[in-house]
Amino acid sequence: MSGVLLADRYISPMTEADLDEVAAVERDAYEFPWSRGNFEDSLRNGYFGVCMRHVTGTLIGYCVLMPVVDEMHLLNLCVAPQVQGTGAGLALLREAVRMTRGKGLAGLLLEVRPSNTRAVRLYERFGFIMIGRRKNYYPARHRSREDAIVMRYAFANEEDAHGAQ
Repeated sequence: MSGVLLADRYISPMTEADLDEVAAVERDAYEFPWSRGNFEDSLRNGYFGVCMRHVTGTLIGYCVLMPVVDEMHLLNLCVAPQVQGTGAGLALLREAVRMTRGKGLAGLLLEVRPSNTRAVRLYERFGFIMIGRRKNYYPARHRSREDAIVMRYAFANEEDAHGAQ
């Protein structure tokens, strides 16, 4: 087992060998999931992926990060539905921040569906602030598209009172 150990979980780099499981968790968690090919393309293009697994080896969640100029863009953060609410999302977010800091970048940017209230609350509690909105960004079932809230976490403004360390 390689990676960062977190009690009964560990985080390690996402590899091609993880992608079948990653795509399966993605399908379980989202109505409009990324395809396995989206994850393959991300890794092939040099984006950073990490997987969180239970010590038994079961995939709990993952995230994909893309460096852009002086910031990191959090493209995808997902926790398996059966373990949501256990702190896995927060642990993955902390890892994303750790990786971003490690690359010497100024902050972390993301988009999130307004209807994903659990994720919006997580990001707000962590210290992300809303900086904009992208109209008609996501596909949606009962309407043609759903907007995205654009949020940013800036290291220059952090006070570390939110538990990012």
